[in-house]
Amino acid sequence: MNSNFVDYVKIFCRSGKGGSGSLHFRREKYIPKGGPDGGNGGRGGNVIMRGNAQLWTLLHLRYTKHLFADDGTNGGKNQLTGAAGKDIYIDVPLGTVAYRAEDHKQMGEITEDGQTVVLLKGGRGGKGNAFFKSATMQAPKFAQPGEPSQEEWITMELKVLADVGLVGFPNAGKSTLLSVVSAAKPEIADYPFTTLVPNLGIVAYRDQQSFVMADIPGIIEGAAEGKGLGIRFLRHIERNSTLLFMVPADSENVANDYDILLNELKKYNPELLDKSRILAITKCDLADDDKIKEIKRDLPHDLPHVFICSVTGQGIDQLKDLIWLTLNNDTTDEANEA
Repeated sequence: MNSNFVDYVKIFCRSGKGGSGSLHFRREKYIPKGGPDGGNGGRGGNVIMRGNAQLWTLLHLRYTKHLFADDGTNGGKNQLTGAAGKDIYIDVPLGTVAYRAEDHKQMGEITEDGQTVVLLKGGRGGKGNAFFKSATMQAPKFAQPGEPSQEEWITMELKVLADVGLVGFPNAGKSTLLSVVSAAKPEIADYPFTTLVPNLGIVAYRDQQSFVMADIPGIIEGAAEGKGLGIRFLRHIERNSTLLFMVPADSENVANDYDILLNELKKYNPELLDKSRILAITKCDLADDDKIKEIKRDLPHDLPHVFICSVTGQGIDQLKDLIWLTLNNDTTDEANEA
């Protein structure tokens, strides 16, 4: 297991408070009664989430429990404006969503490198008494205090960004496929839940094109209610534009297993059913011609499908073609018969 993959953290954040405006009058040797010259206070620092394409995990934030931006400084005489508090930046991987921990209200999401989202704004600096000078009030004897800071417990969740998400029961051959079609080297073994973290792989396609595939930890019936690895990893599927369902050919009922997987996604988030879907029947070297005909007969007619064997390479090129067509919204009847 890759223990360096962290996709959930909870942090207490506080923005900076604004500096107070200055209450000051100009007093010099030959100007005993100068006018108001108190400057404005500086704004408090913001708490800002920033996208960093070099990051792939929230591990660097795992042991960060408190993040405080700096306060703004007070205004001074001679209409001197106080310094703004230093912003604090929280660098996160692309695909990170920030929520207010109290009510899980979304505060912002990061999908591009360098993108920034202000999570907590610093307090505005108060106005000095020079600001309030007017024809009818030439010597205001007051100034504004700075605005207070904001503080919040914030949760950050990483949802893997990939073109294709692999969906299947544990031991359906997802990791094996990813290791065959990309340079990714996920852990592979013949027991359930070998994959405990999402793995990303770049799949090379024709004419130097490529797409990103994500191997998601296996789903079991009841995952939406928290069984097995539960819904912890179902959120990673939300960002995939196409879902590749994988069911082994030696399953008792391939169509039924597909329906169970589909139902788990529906219970977790019905919008997942709006995504493009492809079915790969894996380990087809374990099925004879009669079994393959039986599987084909029971499958939904509108579901693009392909029979593959990652070990022998059977159907892998067909699968890549089908994925590419689907990603580019060009799925044809011919592709459906793959």
